[in-house]
Amino acid sequence: MQVSLSLERSFSHDVSIMVDVLRASTTITIALERIPHIIPTRKINEALTMAAEKDAFLAGERGGANIEGFNTGNSPIEIQKLTGKPLIITTSNGTRILESISGRALIGSFVNSRAVAQKAIETAVDEVEVVMAGVKGRFAIEDFLGAGEIITHLQKHDLDEMAQSACLAVQNPELVDEYVKNSLSARNLRKLGFGDDVDFCLQRNISNVVPQLQDGIIRK
Repeated sequence: MQVSLSLERSFSHDVSIMVDVLRASTTITIALERIPHIIPTRKINEALTMAAEKDAFLAGERGGANIEGFNTGNSPIEIQKLTGKPLIITTSNGTRILESISGRALIGSFVNSRAVAQKAIETAVDEVEVVMAGVKGRFAIEDFLGAGEIITHLQKHDLDEMAQSACLAVQNPELVDEYVKNSLSARNLRKLGFGDDVDFCLQRNISNVVPQLQDGIIRK
């Protein structure tokens, strides 16, 4: 089994794991514990239209900030208040990356790293690609380290050098937490009042939910 790591773009037609630690991957995973399914979309107006048509909740952000008129932002803590109905979500980075994946798309982060890695192994034919969402095309250390956490559960397979690097980078969990908390994304979230979300997103393996995008819908 080949395991590769890429930034923003997906190249695989097999299994790809999208990683957007702060916060889309985490929020989607936690939401699926209470929400039947999630529909991601890139545009705010599309989200508003779909929510009205489908009697669904609305969640999302732009630049980390909540969107006016939405039920909640892109917060794994706030999302737990919603239950029962479908959810429409739009985010700055994660939903954009999901649209680019041509193979089987899974969603992973620290909170479900073991479960998503196991699912990838079970379903891949010969390749697992881990895709870091980044921030508007730029490298984001939290996604590199989140990818590394997932890859530690894949390290018995043939890792490319990027994947090896990410795996090595997460050997000290205390340092990982420190660097994520001091990342540009985390500092922005704290300024917006979402510091607790950063701490939540750093929890390891608190969920066995593995979100999967198929035919435009995310289900567990």
